[in-house]
Amino acid sequence: MTSDLDRTPVTVVGLGPMGLALAAALLERGHPLTVWNRTPEKADELVGKGARRAATVAEAASASPLTIMCLKDYDTMYAVFDAAGDALRGRVLVNLNSGTPNEARAAVDWADERGVAYLDGAIMVQPPLVGHPGSVFLYSGSQDVFDRHRATLASLGDPRYLGADPGLAVLYNTALLDLMYAATNGFLHASALVASAGVPAATFAGLALDWFLPTVVQASLAEQAPALDAGHYPGDLGTLEMNRNALEHITLTSREQGVHDDQPRLMQGIAERAIAEGHGDRNYLAVFEVFKKANAARA
Repeated sequence: MTSDLDRTPVTVVGLGPMGLALAAALLERGHPLTVWNRTPEKADELVGKGARRAATVAEAASASPLTIMCLKDYDTMYAVFDAAGDALRGRVLVNLNSGTPNEARAAVDWADERGVAYLDGAIMVQPPLVGHPGSVFLYSGSQDVFDRHRATLASLGDPRYLGADPGLAVLYNTALLDLMYAATNGFLHASALVASAGVPAATFAGLALDWFLPTVVQASLAEQAPALDAGHYPGDLGTLEMNRNALEHITLTSREQGVHDDQPRLMQGIAERAIAEGHGDRNYLAVFEVFKKANAARA
């Protein structure tokens, strides 16, 4: 729980579903709260619970030493806060929208020009989980800003500081979403394969999600992750050439069963590129060397 000493006044700018969740969590933990949104009525429920609705973003930013924003993107942030004039000067802005690492770094320059202490962040949970102690929020940039406001940020969840590079939070966020979509698409495609034989996805999930992913895939990746950093891919237990055959069989089986085959063909193509680059006698993790390079068509 947040102590009385940690109940820093906070302003929240942007009251979409996530912004509303952030504001509600801060209010529930006793922070004096000011809110602003371009559509003022979105704040009605928060105001009914004790929040103050600011008429302008300048008024909102002036009300608290710390402003947390959750807007669409960096361009929206600039448009909103440029209209606030000097209201943020000498105050702290924590940005929890999404974007790219270069956008985050440019935002630091924008903030410095305006005398604003700035911290970039990323939210790794859905709105209903905001405020739970185990819900991870990522932050990067000024460690001083993070340390000074860590107790307040902990009202939202588990704050993780990644480093001084302000682009790290959005980079981690993008990488984790990349993992999420790849894993989800893998499960969906695999479910489509067994569904072609009349097997329900719920039946397949018992084997795929309860046993195969955590016991075979996750455990193996956790054990072998240091090998990625070392570039060490011994093929004594299975080579990339062998894995290329397995990937080809997935593609052929997909076609046989009338299932969309773009995804396995893409994976097969990546393995074939790694083999062409001389990694055929190494294990499958050697495709990491392909992923680390720019696409040849765009290089």
